[in-house]
Amino acid sequence: MRKSLKKVLSLGLAAASMTGLLAGCGGGDSGGGGGNVSSGEPNTNTDQTEFNIISGISALSSGYKDNPVLNQMMENAGITINWETMSDSLGEQVNIRLSAGGDQLPDAVQAVGWSNYDLGRYGRGGTFIDLTPYITDPEIMPNLSAILEKYPKYKAAITQDDGKIYGLPAGEMMGTSATGAADDYSIHSIQQFSMINKAWLDDLGLAVPETVDELKTALQAFKDNDMAAKMYGNDPGSTIPMSFGFDQWCWGQNIFYAPFGVTNWSDVCTDLRLTKDKQVVFDCVDDGYRDAITYYHDWYADGLIDIEVFSQDDKQYISKCTQGKVGVATWWEISELMGDHAGDYVYLPPLKGPDGTCTVTIKSAGSAINSGNLSITKNCKSPVNLLKFYDQWYTGENVMQLQYGPIGVYFKEEKDADGMYVSLTDDEAKAQFNKSVGELKSANEVAGPKLILSEYYTNVFHMEDRAMQRLEDLENFWFNYVDDFTFYPVDCVFTEAELNDLDMYRADFETYVKEREALWFRDGGPSDADWEAYKQELVDTYGMNQILEVYQGAYERYVAAE
Repeated sequence: MRKSLKKVLSLGLAAASMTGLLAGCGGGDSGGGGGNVSSGEPNTNTDQTEFNIISGISALSSGYKDNPVLNQMMENAGITINWETMSDSLGEQVNIRLSAGGDQLPDAVQAVGWSNYDLGRYGRGGTFIDLTPYITDPEIMPNLSAILEKYPKYKAAITQDDGKIYGLPAGEMMGTSATGAADDYSIHSIQQFSMINKAWLDDLGLAVPETVDELKTALQAFKDNDMAAKMYGNDPGSTIPMSFGFDQWCWGQNIFYAPFGVTNWSDVCTDLRLTKDKQVVFDCVDDGYRDAITYYHDWYADGLIDIEVFSQDDKQYISKCTQGKVGVATWWEISELMGDHAGDYVYLPPLKGPDGTCTVTIKSAGSAINSGNLSITKNCKSPVNLLKFYDQWYTGENVMQLQYGPIGVYFKEEKDADGMYVSLTDDEAKAQFNKSVGELKSANEVAGPKLILSEYYTNVFHMEDRAMQRLEDLENFWFNYVDDFTFYPVDCVFTEAELNDLDMYRADFETYVKEREALWFRDGGPSDADWEAYKQELVDTYGMNQILEVYQGAYERYVAAE
């Protein structure tokens, strides 16, 4: 391993020497991770040094087993981690494992992206242990406890209604204020950037579409002229006019609902919409939502939309795009998705609908702190040993490498004149690793509880050029299509009674909505009778009014506490 990597990872690791001290403190329950948390005391058992962790992972990552940053951190903490990583169906698979319990239960789950609802449910149910006595103790987690002492609002943001903390804090203080904008909106505010192959348009004598009808004309021309074969030498008939992953995060179809007055994004319940008069609503019962599904069904039936949108995973999707087979797509950015063909693509703006409508909503403002990316289960016998490992994530230089890649890979070995780390340029990345900077980041990034403070961008490393570009794109391009910047905050917390209501209704409600959406998109939009029956079913059987009441109440408490 490079000397500089060892040096960086050794900084601020006071917790790494705590094993002997804690072993002599006594207390705790060696049979499980909960210890004496009911009395606010940590379990100080340090016998366990090998841990099993399930984690989310980037679609371009080869896994964490050989990651030098993680391996050095494990060495510092004196532990070994057996990583079980996945990028597809992560939440579903982890829920199955947690529900099964027993031997199926890992020591921790990482980068699942739990909502406060999920954390409260698994925490109160005893699956996740309370981390409060660990993260507030400077002898156990010195780096994190120092941050929480400096920023007490972060601790408040991750504390559940029962006063406990079931996940380590995460957040990326990367917002549009970095561009000089007056208001600070998160880099995640609009999660799907749509794009179109302009080289194909130019060859066909077509302009970049501004309406859905113009886009349909372009897609039909892409198909009729087999542009993937014509322009890039792909097999005859391999052109896919438009592709995405149905109801996926940054690669879903939801930005294309904007012409019909909604942008329901990808998750029924965590992507709520807050109206201008501060009422919580679901877009899934909006007439515009019905109109969008009905409209795009015809495109799907005519072969203008990839037939595999319901079944493909992100790796299959990326493969199609990098091979130059897809004319219109969505992703976080163009270069990462389109590879060598990226120069032929431009952003496709949110389109106007048949009646001139274009409504884009944002997900959140600022950079919310959440605790949904690392939770420790009751199966873990020595939480202290594992948390020594994770405390290392809370230093500037370490989180920098976890977010982007090691020094000497993503970042240059030498700092600049201001003592800041600088990333490789796109040309340098391609010359050294045959990858764009975006691909290099995705290949090396470690998903998990990364707390990237805004101060790190002024005293540790420069914000990556593509992140700054995305923020500028949001401020100067995409936000031009946003009429209302009202949003539902992601860090609302729920009472035990509210969690019980959500437990009763939410899962079935979401499943029913998603099944209906996919069915109508594939087979044809609902008739008037079907639509009315669907909305009534959501109320009568799936508890829509009760769910809305819970979210409304949580929001009103959130506002009152500000």
